[in-house]
Amino acid sequence: MTDDTTGGTRTGTGPTRRRFLAGAAAGGALAATAARAATPDPLITEVQPWAQALGEGVDATPYGMPIHFESHVVRRNVEWLTADTISSVNFTPIHALDGTITPQGCAFERHHAGAIELSKADWRLMIHGLVDRPLVFTYEDLERFPRENRTYFLECAANGGMEWAGAQLNGCQFTHGMIHNMEYTGIPLRTLLAEAGVKPEGKWVLVEGGDASAMSRSLPIEKALDDVLVAFKANGEALRMEHGYPVRLVVPGWEGNMWVKWLRRVEVGDEPWEHREETSKYTDTMADGRSRRWTWEMDAKSIITSPSPQAPITHGPGPTVISGLAWSGRGSIREVHVSLDGGKNWQQARLSGPSQDKALHRFYLDFDWDGSELLLQSRAVDSTGYVQPTKSQLRAVRGVNSVYHNNGIHTWWVKSNGEAENVEIS
Repeated sequence: MTDDTTGGTRTGTGPTRRRFLAGAAAGGALAATAARAATPDPLITEVQPWAQALGEGVDATPYGMPIHFESHVVRRNVEWLTADTISSVNFTPIHALDGTITPQGCAFERHHAGAIELSKADWRLMIHGLVDRPLVFTYEDLERFPRENRTYFLECAANGGMEWAGAQLNGCQFTHGMIHNMEYTGIPLRTLLAEAGVKPEGKWVLVEGGDASAMSRSLPIEKALDDVLVAFKANGEALRMEHGYPVRLVVPGWEGNMWVKWLRRVEVGDEPWEHREETSKYTDTMADGRSRRWTWEMDAKSIITSPSPQAPITHGPGPTVISGLAWSGRGSIREVHVSLDGGKNWQQARLSGPSQDKALHRFYLDFDWDGSELLLQSRAVDSTGYVQPTKSQLRAVRGVNSVYHNNGIHTWWVKSNGEAENVEIS
């Protein structure tokens, strides 16, 4: 039957919200709340100023912005990370968000020559090389093709890269914030390639951006003809300038460097181009000095976003919600495990809704915190059966010289006062 206090399904033995609160109150967890209820609170018993005057009209903000009370929920930069913000990255405030969809205004940026202003009228996309008909598309041309809506995560290959050698930055915004998850609207790249006609010897595709860095990456033709999108909308609205307005590439499950922004050129060839971003950069340096390349897919990964250093426990002992994100570039998330004691014991987290392919998934663990110290960890398992490794397991294979593709299990030390700190358990 349905419990009308939650809107969910209740079994004969499962706890209801009413029973949960009653039990917590009986145990003293809600004693403070009960005490406040016994003392009149003017914020609820008296009419407040905001209820005595008219508010703003419907045209006060033609484009709605977050209320100033939420002004702390912003992207943040690490000043010492790069020499200049023109070629740098900022970080999504994942500790302050919930659900799975990232607002465009909070979604992290990564630029190699700064974000450029390019109008729809001036945008062009050329498809050439080993094709039957070299073509140039305008934005208006693009709008005439059948489009799709798909939700995917975008993760920088260097997300977590500063943590390879040990705990560095105190906040999941900085350790794991080079990621966002949005619903993209676009045209499958295979549709545009079909218009041009790929020749049988075409085995690779070069995608290139229109900014001063001329960002370019080689894609195997199999991926180009699979799920890659030429996108012009995100979360229902036009792309932001910093996310490649007016058109970018979406390469589901693969490292963010391949999601070329301000897309201007697609060339079909018979071998990879081996440009700068796939030779001297975006390769994985191993312990013996050799480098792995073509490590495109993002392995299964997870992070607890709350509690964490930027989102401490402030309510004291009692009912507490652990919240986090999990994702995999090879499919969906099958389950997430959470440990309160640094990996000695694990319990299965509650997944919120069905897991989408190559998209962020939100997980929760509801428990009664007794005020003791915690060593919080999460471990994702994806639809292929892959289990997120410990950092020790990762380093046993990769060493500590790498920057990219760090998907090791992360640890937050929650102290008895509710504050949290980035630590590592060896």
